[in-house]
Amino acid sequence: MNFDIAIIGGGPAGYTAAERAGANGLKAVLFEKKAMGGVCLNEGCIPTKTLLYSAKILDSIKSASKYGVSAESPSFDLSKIMSRKDKTVKMLTGGVKMTVNSYGVTIVEKEAFIEGEKEGMIRITCDGENYSVKYLLVCTGSDTVIPPIPGLSGVSYWTSKEALEIKELPKTLVIIGGGVIGMEFASFFNSMGVKVHVVEMMPEILGAMDKETSGMLRAEYAKRGVTFYLNTKVVEVNAHGVVIEKEGKASTIEAEKILLSVGRKANLSRVGLDKLNIELHRNGVKVDEHLLTSHPRVYACGDITGYSLLAHTAIREAEVAINHILGVEDRMNYDCVPGVVYTNPEVAGVGKTEEELLQPMREHAKKYDIAEPEHGFFVKDGEDAMCVIGMAVPDITDADPHYIDYMDEWTFDVDGEVED
Repeated sequence: MNFDIAIIGGGPAGYTAAERAGANGLKAVLFEKKAMGGVCLNEGCIPTKTLLYSAKILDSIKSASKYGVSAESPSFDLSKIMSRKDKTVKMLTGGVKMTVNSYGVTIVEKEAFIEGEKEGMIRITCDGENYSVKYLLVCTGSDTVIPPIPGLSGVSYWTSKEALEIKELPKTLVIIGGGVIGMEFASFFNSMGVKVHVVEMMPEILGAMDKETSGMLRAEYAKRGVTFYLNTKVVEVNAHGVVIEKEGKASTIEAEKILLSVGRKANLSRVGLDKLNIELHRNGVKVDEHLLTSHPRVYACGDITGYSLLAHTAIREAEVAINHILGVEDRMNYDCVPGVVYTNPEVAGVGKTEEELLQPMREHAKKYDIAEPEHGFFVKDGEDAMCVIGMAVPDITDADPHYIDYMDEWTFDVDGEVED
């Protein structure tokens, strides 16, 4: 079977590319071995945020009295929370499949493999069928990193996938990794009444995000009962809990459950990139500003590039790749990719962090502590708010229950011009 373009992977990058290709008259085939929507819709962004919204509603009810609203003895039904999550995922994945189909794209829900190139066409096999395509877009996503912790294979642990499928709550939970995913799960389980411990090897949570804002969020959750262990290494797990080490001293955190959340890695091994001699770079596929790989007709988008493992980045990358195939001038700009943490309060950032802007040779950076800015959407509820702006590459970072609603405006400001 011959196609103009094959897309391997049906996550945000893959389904966006398929829609754009089909809408512009390209004969396209999309391969997805698991479920349409990829990790984001099935076991990542969407189910996580659905659970977090239920937790946020519960938190709001608990604090209703300070707004003059009475809500006595709020409670929750975990089975109904999980059922709502499942229905949301089913609705959105079904909608994605229907939309892709509406553009005339052929969807093959099996695993595809690159076989090589013959007579100027890229060859792909899937479920015993052979496909010849002019262009190939690889969007195979990423997998959870499982660190080589002694004793891990001998205990029952969760990754984010298992944590989204729970039937009952543990009394205690140790989260190994205090990045975005780890903190979002810490937020959910803390709201549900679970005693949460977060172990992080770095000096602060949330990785590369603004350190002052990260510290503010950590302090807030510490007040709510979450225990943090920073600059701390996990040296072993066993039936009793997690053995940690800090400054040469070892101790054990007792835990009913362990959640691994130390990051994700690009899926590079199975798809057959070596058959086309695709060049790799650090932790992913090397691409240029058009998402073109070392092969002149092969593109890579999404987590497989190992650059920005975010759904909205993947969507934009897919748009750029298809535009390049169509001859439309476009290029990827990573200077204004918004980063979001859906805790309660939420945390968001666009552009460079304060730490990056205050490095040598960035003498024009300014920091503003603000409480009631012109448009009002930085106003906090009895807490400090902060914003970082650089004259060359500005950054907007803040924490608030609903600041994520304004990320499109902030991103536009960072990508365009911000007036002092």
